[in-house]
Amino acid sequence: MTFSREIAKIFRGGTFACATAILFSIAACHSYHVDTTVENRTGAPVQLLEVDYPSASFGADNLDVGAVFHYRIQLRGDGPLKVQYTAPESHQVQIDGPAVPERQEGTLQIVLLPGGKAEFHPQLTPAH
Repeated sequence: MTFSREIAKIFRGGTFACATAILFSIAACHSYHVDTTVENRTGAPVQLLEVDYPSASFGADNLDVGAVFHYRIQLRGDGPLKVQYTAPESHQVQIDGPAVPERQEGTLQIVLLPGGKAEFHPQLTPAH
């Protein structure tokens, strides 16, 4: 059987409609994510910034005063947020943040403040 006859057979047999429906349903799958920003309001540059979240982490080598670092994450597990960085004079700062549930989407703003403190502003909703 030739290639063109095989294609015609697929169209007539309804297989094409089924395959198309499957492809559209796969393409319509929603990938949930959280747009995260880390803003440095400490008054000094920070080094070796790391943000830990359930099942992964991200970071930057340095973050200047007033700078904002953007990163997109997926929450694949429940657990706490943690931030650590090196402040001037090699002082290690570790900050525990709120717990976040799995499969959330939205935004998360982390503001690094003087004195080794931080504010966490999650605006998350369950992914559909």
